[in-house]
Amino acid sequence: MRAPVRHALIWLLLSAAVIALDLWTKQLALDHLRYAEPVAVLEGWLNWTLVYNHGAAFSFLGDADGWQRWLFSALAVGISLALIVALKRTERHDWRQAAPFALIIGGALGNLVDRLRFGYVVDFIDAYWGQYHWPAFNIADSAIVIGAFMLAIWGVWRGNVTASD
Repeated sequence: MRAPVRHALIWLLLSAAVIALDLWTKQLALDHLRYAEPVAVLEGWLNWTLVYNHGAAFSFLGDADGWQRWLFSALAVGISLALIVALKRTERHDWRQAAPFALIIGGALGNLVDRLRFGYVVDFIDAYWGQYHWPAFNIADSAIVIGAFMLAIWGVWRGNVTASD
């Protein structure tokens, strides 16, 4: 008799959902927004504003000569592969580890598609307060941040909770 599957690779379905949602919303932004022209969603808080990010978070290295596209693409592939290996070693029921890994993989690969397709990442979510704007972002960026936040929070309290909680 074959032993039951215990790895958490099933969580890659969450990664696939993040990628699909990210690419769909980016295509909506490309189809319906004009570059750098804000459309108010929640006055004083949120706009849809289409921008292109040639760098990474906060446009880090965005003004480089193009080599950063390949650096960030390689990082996305490398980190995603490392997290897939980690998922293979993670128990399926350990959602506190599997879910963040899956979110980060989905976000990294969603942005990778843009980098390979366009040479930049499509961003369109513009959160702000008064004159203070957070750098524009997208669904993939959100998934990466949420996944990293989950890892950090649950890493701090790992000794106080069990995976079955």
